[in-house]
This record gives sequence, C-alpha cells and structure tokens, in this order.
Amino acid sequence: MFGFRNKKEPHVPSPSTSDIEKDSTGIKNEANNFYNPNLPGTGQYGTAQYDELHAVCPPHTTERALMTKIDLRVIPFLCILYVFAFLDRVNIANARSFSLAKDLDLQNNEYNTALTIFFVPYILFEIPSNILLKKFSPRVWLSGCMFMFGVVCICQGLVTSYAGLLVTRFFLGVFEAGMFPGCFYLIGMWYKRSEAQRRYSFFFSSTTLAGAFGGLLASAIGKMDGIRNYHGWRWIFIIEGILTAVVALIFFFFIPSFPEDATWLQDSEREYIKARLQIDQGRSAAERKITVRDVGRVFKDFKVFLGGLMYFGLIIPAYGYAFFAPAILSTYKYSPIQTQLHSVPPWACAFAFAMLIAFCSDYAQHRFLFTILPILVSMAGFLILLFVHSNLPLQYAGLFLVAMGAYSAMPVIICWFNMNLGGHHRRAVGSAWQVGFGNVGGIIATYAFLAKDAPRYTAGLAICLGGLGVSALACCAYAAAVSWENGRRERAGVDVGLTEWEKTELGDMSPDYRYLL
Repeated sequence: MFGFRNKKEPHVPSPSTSDIEKDSTGIKNEANNFYNPNLPGTGQYGTAQYDELHAVCPPHTTERALMTKIDLRVIPFLCILYVFAFLDRVNIANARSFSLAKDLDLQNNEYNTALTIFFVPYILFEIPSNILLKKFSPRVWLSGCMFMFGVVCICQGLVTSYAGLLVTRFFLGVFEAGMFPGCFYLIGMWYKRSEAQRRYSFFFSSTTLAGAFGGLLASAIGKMDGIRNYHGWRWIFIIEGILTAVVALIFFFFIPSFPEDATWLQDSEREYIKARLQIDQGRSAAERKITVRDVGRVFKDFKVFLGGLMYFGLIIPAYGYAFFAPAILSTYKYSPIQTQLHSVPPWACAFAFAMLIAFCSDYAQHRFLFTILPILVSMAGFLILLFVHSNLPLQYAGLFLVAMGAYSAMPVIICWFNMNLGGHHRRAVGSAWQVGFGNVGGIIATYAFLAKDAPRYTAGLAICLGGLGVSALACCAYAAAVSWENGRRERAGVDVGLTEWEKTELGDMSPDYRYLL
C-alpha cells in the first residue's frame, strides 16, 4: 500500500500450488508468495508489477535465501565499520578518565571545545561526502575514509598539547563525515521499506556495541599505563587507531556496492532486487549523476527540514550520554577502571531494546509510535537523574533508561525519514542533510555538561530533556505531514499524464508515491 503503484489495482489471485512447490534443488520458492496481496503485510501490487517480478525471479532460489545472502554481505561489514567510527569518535570520553586533561593541561572548557571542533567538518561535509560516495562507489570511499580516520586516531594518541588535540579532532570529523549517512544511504538502496527497520536498527545499534566495547577495551588498555612512558589514555587512541586502519585495508575488498553494481550477485539476482525495490519505492535513477540542481530540489520540500529536527533533538541526549556518561559515573565515587566497567551494561541494554523496537516496528509496518515510545523512556531516565540524588541504584537505572530510549528512537527516525525519500538523488542528499543538520545538536551536547556543574549537571540534563521534547514534536509534525500528503494524493485520484522518467525524477514527490507512517 506504500510506494509506486498503478492507479487501479486489480485483484491478484494467490499463487497456485505449482508456483510455490519445491524446485529441482528441493528448496521451496516463495518469491511469488511473498508478493501475494492476500497475505498480511505484503502490500498490494498491480498485475503488471506482479508479473514483472515473477519474470525476473532467480531460478533455484528463494527470496528468503537471497535476502539472507544480501544481509550477510551488506550489514556485518557496515556494522563493523561504524563500530570503529563511533569508537574512535567517543573514546576521548574514556581517555579523559585516564588523565588526558591533566597531561595536556586542559583548562576550563577546553575539553568541551575539543569535542565541539569535531562537529564542524562533520556537519559541513555530510552532503558532499554522500555525492562522492556515489561517484567513487561505497567500497572505495568508505574504506578510504575509514583508513584515514584510523590514522588520525593514532595521531591523537601522540599529541602533546591542546592545539594538537584540536587539530586531530578536526580531521577526525573530516574523515568520519561520510560514515554514518553513507552507510544509511547504502542500506536504504538494498531493502524495501517494510523490511528496513531491523537492518537500520542493527546497524545503528553498533554504536551501542561500540560504547560497551569501548568501556571494556579502555579498562583493559588503561592498565598499559607507563609502557614506553606513555600514559594509558595514549594507548587507548593508538591501539584503537591501529585496529581501525588495518581493518580498513581488509574492508577495501569486502564493503558492498549498490545493487546495480554488485558483482557478487548473479545477473538474475540483481534484476530481481532492482524489480522488488522498484515496486516498493519506484525507479532509483542510479545511472544519473547527482547535480547541484538535485540538491536544491530536495530543500523545496518542507518535510526535509522536519526530518532534520527529529534527528537534531535526539542527538543532544545521545551525544550527551556518549561523551559524559563516564564523567557522571565518576561522581558516584568509582575508580577509573570501575567507571569504564559500569559504563558497559547500559549500552548492552540499549542494544537489546533497540532491536526489540525495530522488530516490532517492522512487524507493524509503522514508525511513528515507535519513535515516541523510546523518547518517553529516555525522558523518564533524565527526569530520574534530574530529581533523584540520594538513591544511587535508581540514578544508575536512570542511565539505563536514557541510553535505551535515545539509542532506540534514533534508528527508527533515520529509517522512517530515509526510506520515505524516493530515488538515489533525494535519498543521498536527504539522508546526508538529516545527519548533518542533526549533528548541530552534537555541538550543543558538548557544552551541556560543564565541569563547574558537577556532580548534578542540572543544566546539561535539562538541555537533553528539552532536546527530546523538540524531537517528539518534530516527529508528530512529520507524521501529520506525510499522513496529510498521502490523503491528498488518494483524494486527487487523477492521472496527471507524467511519464515514467518524470516520475523517477520526482522520486517521493510523484503523485503515485505513498509515504510510510
């Protein structure tokens, strides 16, 4: 019921027994069965679309087997890539627990400024990076950027002054700019909207795994304090940077490309993937380059700005937690090693909760309510941290709620917005814009928790709570906008005589397109 479709949708009969019987390999072919409009949650397609998909169905395989093959090639490599990206970005919070500020003689809010400088190039280079990703292919662009930010992370462990720290944080932002929107853009070009959320959430939840892994790794590496006259915080940067650079060299050969260019798929498999995505989302126009005019067209749609606000509001508490959870935990009188270890369980619970939300969202084929619920969970956590000061176990539980809520809502918001953008051009620009504008919230987060506000950090917690409110309101406005637009297009019910090429150029602005709520 969402995506491009014929104006008149005739009934399509269920596949006959011969359509779903076992083939010569003994594997049941369920491709037609998946697209039967009589089955729940499959959507409705016209006869021509159904026949087109049936015609290109790969022989001797099933849709489930093909999607598993794609899952194993696309998702794991991107998850590992982003684990390292997020780890290299936030490990400065772990390093701070091991005398980084003392060794570099950081005064007043200089630590916060070092966090902020990362976001300047990170925000500015999001859209150019996605355009370059399409030009050079994901394999080349993502692995190259990964290698470079690994090298910068190593350099971060060798700096001897505040100025050196600022320079390395700046270039870390330059090379990490393309990671997040690029991976989301790439994932979105492989999957239908009804099946994308659990893939998005699993990928995004690699950040929670990075947070948990980072705490464990930092607690272990911190014990290297004094080796080669380097304090433990330097080894955190050096070892994690070396690991990143080595993995990047290996990933050059394994990071997947777009479906149209995937040499690891058979020709029939590529055609099948293209056909099923076209039915769900319309033609992608992958063959055409992105122009400045394409970028301008995207920003004529006011819903694009709502997408940015949805993400912006959540970035504040998400980065507030990532950068300052160790500092908050240290106010509970834990040692540096205990602080790192206590930071792990909230991240682990956030991963589990995010995947639960993702599976429920895909099952319901609905996004809006699955953004609001986690936001409310995170709000509850911040309210506990704001108003409960004498109950240590409850305060610690508040950190769980903060992480679980924020890091579960973010992938749903990104998937909802990205998968509602039709075609390569609108999705490449729109996804980069959402992440780029949203990360302005990261700048706010870096100055939300100041040393002078310890141990209660009242101002920072209140700012994070406000960010969640902004995100919730933007989600409500976006849901109302797409609902109204779907209704308007249904009521219009008039074939305006657009050619297929014109519909492709319009993407989700085509009168045939229906948004997912």
